[in-house]
Amino acid sequence: MARPALLAEDEIVEHCKDLPLWRRDGATIVREVPCSDFAAAIGLLNAVALLAEKADHHPDLLVYGWNKLRITLSTHDQGGLTILDVRLAKAIDALKFNTLA
Repeated sequence: MARPALLAEDEIVEHCKDLPLWRRDGATIVREVPCSDFAAAIGLLNAVALLAEKADHHPDLLVYGWNKLRITLSTHDQGGLTILDVRLAKAIDALKFNTLA
C-alpha cells in the first residue's frame, strides 16, 4: 500500500488546531494520558493498538509510572507527519475512556 506524502508545515499547523490534546514534538505528535490506574492504562493501550492495527498505522506506545500512557504518532517510513497520523489521532481522541486530567 502506498503511503501518503508528508504534510506541509501549514497543513500540520491547521490539523493541530483540531487536536488540542496533542503536542508537536519535532516530526511527531504526542499525547500523554494519565489514567486512573495501571489496568486503565493497559486497557487504553490495547484500545489504541486495535485502532492502529485496523488503520495499518502503528504509533509508539509507552506505559510509564503506574498509570500513564504516552502515544507518539509519526509515519516512520516517511520520516514525519502524514494524514495517517492525523486520522489516527482523531480516532484515539474519539475513544471513550476516563483520564485523571
